[in-house]
Amino acid sequence: MPMTAVLLFGATGDLSRRMLLPSLFGLSVDGLLPADVRIVGTARSQLDDEGFRAMAAEALASHVANGLGDQAKADAFLKQLAYVPLDATDLGGYRRLADATCADGGRCADQSISIFLSTAPSLFKPTIEGLAAAGLTGPNVRIGLEKPLGSDLASSAEINDAVASAFSEQQIFRIDHYLGKETVQNLLSLRFANLLFEPQWNAHWISHVQITVAETVGLEGRVDFYDGAGALRDMVQNHMLQLLALVAMEPPGTFTASAVRDEKVKVLHALRPIDGKSAAACCVTGQYAAGAVNGEPVKGYAEELGRASSTETFVALKAHVDNWRWKGVPFYLRSGKRLGARKSEILIAFKDVPHNIFGDGVKGMQPNRLLISLQPQENIQLQLMSKVPGLSRGGISMRPVALDIGRKDAFADTRRRIAYEQLLLDLIEGRQTLFVRRDEVEAQWAFIDAIRKAWAENGTEPRPYTAGSWGPSAAIALIERDNASWND
Repeated sequence: MPMTAVLLFGATGDLSRRMLLPSLFGLSVDGLLPADVRIVGTARSQLDDEGFRAMAAEALASHVANGLGDQAKADAFLKQLAYVPLDATDLGGYRRLADATCADGGRCADQSISIFLSTAPSLFKPTIEGLAAAGLTGPNVRIGLEKPLGSDLASSAEINDAVASAFSEQQIFRIDHYLGKETVQNLLSLRFANLLFEPQWNAHWISHVQITVAETVGLEGRVDFYDGAGALRDMVQNHMLQLLALVAMEPPGTFTASAVRDEKVKVLHALRPIDGKSAAACCVTGQYAAGAVNGEPVKGYAEELGRASSTETFVALKAHVDNWRWKGVPFYLRSGKRLGARKSEILIAFKDVPHNIFGDGVKGMQPNRLLISLQPQENIQLQLMSKVPGLSRGGISMRPVALDIGRKDAFADTRRRIAYEQLLLDLIEGRQTLFVRRDEVEAQWAFIDAIRKAWAENGTEPRPYTAGSWGPSAAIALIERDNASWND
């Protein structure tokens, strides 16, 4: 059934301005969004249709790369927008929302509607109840849920139960925007469309895996949320565990939502629990103090917050996937704020060659490394060993040479898209492969809850680190105890 309406909750918020509206505009310009689809925004802000269109026009002008292009296309897109102010706790307001969404006298039950829900977790349950009361939960309705989906396994289950009371699992699209990134999706192509890599993708050839998500920013207006969450729940529970699952999963039988997600959840269930006994050896937490980032002085976390806090702004973990493929291979995860550079990357570190024919005296010999960069630039780089040119006596010298699988260069003729463009298109068209299933979410929370319980039992407090550094020195020791080093 063709899509008839897109309904955006939180339509006046930052996510909508920076990502959702520009993404929908991009789909519209490319002809991927039907011209007759109604895009209805709703939030508490008291706007009318024209006020919302003016806000959207400003958002597009500020956040659409390379400008708006054809102004006629921009004007046509803005005409598709409508707005209904709504207090999410007021059940009566949902009837007005349904009237605007299911316009032209049509019944909501007869229409195909995509809902994007970006609200505070406390509003999930009343919002679902309001949608159900207004008839906006029919079999042709899909709902996308933006994180955070709870703060632990119990609260996540409560939210999922509320959503499941009105929607089937096939209608629910849990969003992790990292899964919409081109390079994350390309990880599947890299592994399963190239015979070169998959035979070596196991404990026999790989020594360890590193996953880093580093930010240079501090609280940036997320004070209340972040201090209640911390780095472990904000980044590791969702983005980083999803990246780990994609790296470690077995080849699915087909590229379908059920097959891919079945393999991911097997990895998450195979994660070795980190408990009170192992936490000290497997975890490092930190909190940034005053320092300098990009040459500019910045305050410490407690100064930004305005009070002392035990919330971690940095976490490093040593994780293991207990199955045949990854037996004995450590997965090192780290994420933090106010670090030395902004980057998200996956490093696959291969083992040494089985026998070095050049002898122990050869200079520069290093194992191969595969670096998958997600941001700020999307790129894949394979580090190979090469002889240094020139004459030599008594042996040759080696140097690592980067073989760039440069997406920027190889695909210079294609537009670089926002991750949400792919996710919104898949939501509208009903493809669930890049969305997270309930059992995945709950497996992730079970792993994270065990770590937080261990920290509480051990009285773990975050160690201070200077803003602009790469976290506490204990994070360096975490990996160097195994004769490895972070890719800084």
